[in-house]
Amino acid sequence: MRIVGVDTGGTFTDFVLFEDGQVRVHKVLSTPADPARAILQGLADLGVDSTVDVVVHGSTVATNAVLEHKGARTGLITTAGFRDVLEIGRQNRPKLYDLRQQKPPPLVPRELRLEVTERLDERGGVLVPLDHGSVRAAIEQLQQAGVESVAVCLLFSFANPEHERIVAEAAERAGFFVSASHVVLPEFREYERTSTVVLNAYVGPLMARYLSRLEQSLPRQTTVRVMQSNGGTISAATAGREAARTLLSGPAAGVVGAAYVAEASGFRRVISFDMGGTSTDVSLIDGAPTQTTEGKIGPYPMRLPMLDIHTVGAGGGSIAWFDAGGALRVGPVSAGADPGPAAYGRGGTEPTVSDANVVLGRLVPDAFLGGTMRLDAERARLAVGRIAERLGSSPEAAALGIVQIANANMEAAIRVISVERGYDPRDFTLVAFGGAGPLHACELAERLRIPRVLVPTTPGVLSALGMLATDIVKDYTRTVMLRPDGPLDQIEPAFGELEERARVELGAEGIVPDAMRLERFLDLRYVGQSYELTVPFLGDVTSTVAAFHQAHERRYGYADSAEPVEVVNVRLRATGLIPKPALERQPESVPWYPEPSDERPVIFGRAGEPIACAAALYERARLGPGAIIAGPAIVTQYDTTTVLPPGWVARVDAIGNLIAERTTTGRGSHDAR
Repeated sequence: MRIVGVDTGGTFTDFVLFEDGQVRVHKVLSTPADPARAILQGLADLGVDSTVDVVVHGSTVATNAVLEHKGARTGLITTAGFRDVLEIGRQNRPKLYDLRQQKPPPLVPRELRLEVTERLDERGGVLVPLDHGSVRAAIEQLQQAGVESVAVCLLFSFANPEHERIVAEAAERAGFFVSASHVVLPEFREYERTSTVVLNAYVGPLMARYLSRLEQSLPRQTTVRVMQSNGGTISAATAGREAARTLLSGPAAGVVGAAYVAEASGFRRVISFDMGGTSTDVSLIDGAPTQTTEGKIGPYPMRLPMLDIHTVGAGGGSIAWFDAGGALRVGPVSAGADPGPAAYGRGGTEPTVSDANVVLGRLVPDAFLGGTMRLDAERARLAVGRIAERLGSSPEAAALGIVQIANANMEAAIRVISVERGYDPRDFTLVAFGGAGPLHACELAERLRIPRVLVPTTPGVLSALGMLATDIVKDYTRTVMLRPDGPLDQIEPAFGELEERARVELGAEGIVPDAMRLERFLDLRYVGQSYELTVPFLGDVTSTVAAFHQAHERRYGYADSAEPVEVVNVRLRATGLIPKPALERQPESVPWYPEPSDERPVIFGRAGEPIACAAALYERARLGPGAIIAGPAIVTQYDTTTVLPPGWVARVDAIGNLIAERTTTGRGSHDAR
């Protein structure tokens, strides 16, 4: 079979083709106006546009629609008295001491948030019957307003979805794209549930149309699967209906890819570091990727299962600028794919991180994208020179400052998903990928005292490779709200109902029973707490509660086994196992020392000052298993450039991954295997 993983990024669209046990990689510039154009171009470049069997796609269509406020015109139907939940939100303030902050506008304006007469109690009992006349009136008003998509979120519908189902069916008959909360997120917490179902309705029509166009442009026999935020894939049809599940699909694929290649090299405790053209995504993998249900897309909460990924606006295209106080800043604004960094020669003039790396000699102009795209060093120097002029420094010193500021932003992101979660970065290996990740990884690891860096064989397209290493994953949840002093006999029936649904839906995806894996979880919290932790269900509540105490200790630094614990939600993670491309393992080789192809001057920093070094140049394709190189060195390949600073040594393992370590690990280094 010919299987292609496609990752649509802000600057490049990446491809990994797996056929007959061989992997081929390719990159083309993204086409933000119509992402499908770049996909079709890349498939044609690979020569598989008419013969591809499966396309696994990570899409930014839904994400960009939210961030740019370009989603469908959406209405909301809710219980009388609750139309303003989206604006009331929570009491927390994103900027605690900013007296001038403005709340972001809700995705549904107030005039399109309509109420129907009905009311349930917290257990799903009917207090006020559904008034069908109010349903008809709301639908007619939304039709007159030119609404395309409708979110339906009634109070306590997670306990009894009957009223909500009636409203949703009426809206569907009226021709709307409908997103109902009892389907998308049957959980308590009114604000987060409403926000999530609105997000789904807001991006659903765009995603459905995009995927339909893409499928029609591909050969009839081609199956399209879409990457989810939870690290699994779903069918294109499901992604069109539940588009909110794809809002972090590209970054999630990178985490899966990092875990996949790191485990092949014997590392199970890793931090994924994905630095692209626009942003950097980091995540902690402790045997398996870390999951969460608390996330945001821009300012909007989303409570669907997702990998715990932290993103900052630091990428190769991030623009350097001065704030009102005259301090040099980097990002979050990016030069993107068009015009891109000044060095791309496509009309960009703003100084970016990539331009700084060109000035420092770390990006080799003739070797970019395997020599298919030459960088303009003079334009990069002119752009960085404007920063240097204001700083009163040399272009090299300004470029070094830009890189160090970008590194500081990324260091803070890694601390969020490690130190702030109770993990020591020294216990992990940094997996560097993305087009710019290997450029910065060693210096970043040094700042965090991470003992080693792993650069995969195809780091620039690892997210696309990760899509080929994913299974079909579906998440199910149900709120039960069981107090410890009450009956707990609802847990097993709830799991049973979710498992029955999971088997049916996985079967519809073509998964046979032997390839289905069902994992049970409980959301637990101490009585009186507002937020819960998700822990695996160990077969009985007593053992699971003990595991909760341990998880609480690790996350928050304390636990109290004397405190009563309540069960908030039951969760089921259903996985359909699919074949994955095996990473080719070469025979073990004795250490050998390759000859560099050339040398070039490269600038590194010492005590904040630029220091020029003669760095050896190597081509990654010539570094087979057992090869050992010492920094300062530059390793070029088609999809990225790896920088090895002075004091670092790298070896190529049997998988072909590049493992870089400090020549002396220093005090406090840990075993990260």
